[in-house]
Amino acid sequence: MTPVATERGLDGRELRRAVARIQAGVLALTCGILGGLGLFLMTVWLVIKGGPEVGPHLGLLGQYLVGYSVTWVGSVIGLAYGLVVGGVAGWSVATLYNTIAQFRSGLKRDAVANHETR
Repeated sequence: MTPVATERGLDGRELRRAVARIQAGVLALTCGILGGLGLFLMTVWLVIKGGPEVGPHLGLLGQYLVGYSVTWVGSVIGLAYGLVVGGVAGWSVATLYNTIAQFRSGLKRDAVANHETR
């Protein structure tokens, strides 16, 4: 147990309850919205800015995201891709975090039970 937890008088059960689980759906939605709006706004900014060659680096995403280009239509396609990719990334991170937190909690519980039976 950490010195801070001991100082505050938290035992193992209280400490496990203090570790919050991440809502996978909420994180997926948040990351999806941020990813979609981010790609949309970056594309629109470059289209409005204009120039002889518009967004050559961002245009390389078209190699991975079929149909995406640095155009007005590409910004809408990028919005959709950003929603999907950001959502999948957010859901994956939350699920991995929750799995690791549950696994570690189970290991600590088993260690405490084994120690008390001795």
